[in-house]
Amino acid sequence: MSVHSPHRPTQALMPNWPMMPDWSDLVARFESMPPWTSMEGHMIRVEEHLDADRYVVRAELPGVDPAKDVDISVREGQLTIKAERAERKEEGTRSEFRYGNFYRSMLLPTGADEDSIDATYGDGILTVSIPLAASSSQERHVEVKKMSRK
Repeated sequence: MSVHSPHRPTQALMPNWPMMPDWSDLVARFESMPPWTSMEGHMIRVEEHLDADRYVVRAELPGVDPAKDVDISVREGQLTIKAERAERKEEGTRSEFRYGNFYRSMLLPTGADEDSIDATYGDGILTVSIPLAASSSQERHVEVKKMSRK
């Protein structure tokens, strides 16, 4: 399994080797978890990728009603997805499904338009799509001026 971050370019030094995670991304993800997260909740598994003009997150959320059980918020460049799946208690049954609270927070890439987020749900997958503004990734040089002494 490889970890590809939309926050840094993909390294092509050893294409057949799994990519090492960007530790700054991992630390930022742990620091970005809101205080309501606890060991009792479950981390939502996601796939994320960058298209030419969109950042797309696909989250595994089977068995939820998106209108009632899913909350998506964005604040200061951070996308947070929360969901809840209630357990149905029936006599004489056994379940290995996960129930309770689910969550995931992630930093949005530079240029993400927080006011134009679109979310759809189908076949147990929540898809969140965020348009990206065209960024000027050209290198710019800054002139260093000599200070004048008085």
